[in-house]
Amino acid sequence: MGVERARRIVAGDLDGLAAVPGWPHADTLDGLRMDAEHAADDRATGFLVLLVETGEIIGDAGWKGGPDASGTAEIGYGLAASVRGIGLGGELVGLLARWALDQPGCTRVEAEVLDDNLPSRRALERHGFTVARCERPRVWYTRAR
Repeated sequence: MGVERARRIVAGDLDGLAAVPGWPHADTLDGLRMDAEHAADDRATGFLVLLVETGEIIGDAGWKGGPDASGTAEIGYGLAASVRGIGLGGELVGLLARWALDQPGCTRVEAEVLDDNLPSRRALERHGFTVARCERPRVWYTRAR
């Protein structure tokens, strides 16, 4: 995505971006704020998720800083409400997990989700993630290479 693009989106500048209704949402802006303020370079930022058929932005994804010393990286993802419930979240989780595990030094990925977000939890479980710990209202899932 890039640091400058993240800064523009946080500032409300969507010029040149075609997006579905509901994107960016509050969680997107929180993640992009972190990229805009702390990313060392463009390689450290997240991804915009595009719908192949239309080229529209439907969500965003990435990891929170890459793998730590143990080889674990936390992933994050989100879709606009207007495209939820049609299987795209599951596809995104699978692609993101495979991408992360293919990166140098990454041997495990984890994801934090609200315990009542059943669609996201099911998507993680379908792609080999298992519950690592629960601290209501959050649940952490993990998947090894």
